[in-house]
Amino acid sequence: MQDSESIARREFLKTSVLAGSGIFVASRLLTDGGHEVQAAAQPAAADTVAIRLRVNGTNYGLRVDPRTSLLDLLREKLDLPGTKKGCNHGQCGACTILVDDRRINSCLALAVIYDGSEITTIEGLAKGDELHPLQSAFVRHEGFQCGYCTPGQICSAVAMLSEVDQGTVSHVTEDVRVGRVALTDAEISERMSGNICRCGAYPGIVAAIREVSGQASGRGV
Repeated sequence: MQDSESIARREFLKTSVLAGSGIFVASRLLTDGGHEVQAAAQPAAADTVAIRLRVNGTNYGLRVDPRTSLLDLLREKLDLPGTKKGCNHGQCGACTILVDDRRINSCLALAVIYDGSEITTIEGLAKGDELHPLQSAFVRHEGFQCGYCTPGQICSAVAMLSEVDQGTVSHVTEDVRVGRVALTDAEISERMSGNICRCGAYPGIVAAIREVSGQASGRGV
């Protein structure tokens, strides 16, 4: 029993000596003539990329991390917080903006991909103190409650009305051979389905869009 304990103590001491030697050698490798050798600097996770954007009529020259989304760029770099971060997965539409007059989810859009693009956010729809017709209509028809989704709703509606003017059909369009689609309630709901209002202000949203579209009833034209 005592022999076993002696062997165990010797093994422990041997291990301790080897470990100490390793630490000493490592410390010598990290020093040179008494001066500490600096470890090599770790490369940055990603280099910045130069891009140019025209946002709400203003030109910007920027250097951005290539992983930066348009949403984060607008909110954190350009101080345009009107565009909201909702799900950050492209499912709620709160971050909808216009890029070259087309609506996109800015949370899924890498800023570097849109170098040279024309971008419009909710801040850029009004002309000074004069609201965009859809902004005014949303106020008149109470197309919002908490208002968090409203910037995305309005930007999406602006693009949607342009799509209708261009003759774009939807999944609920009854006759795809017609020119300008009759913008019924069903058409509006389908075309705006990518924008979610958790407060349930949909009746006001539909009414506002119908007013601006120039149609007065939910039965179509």
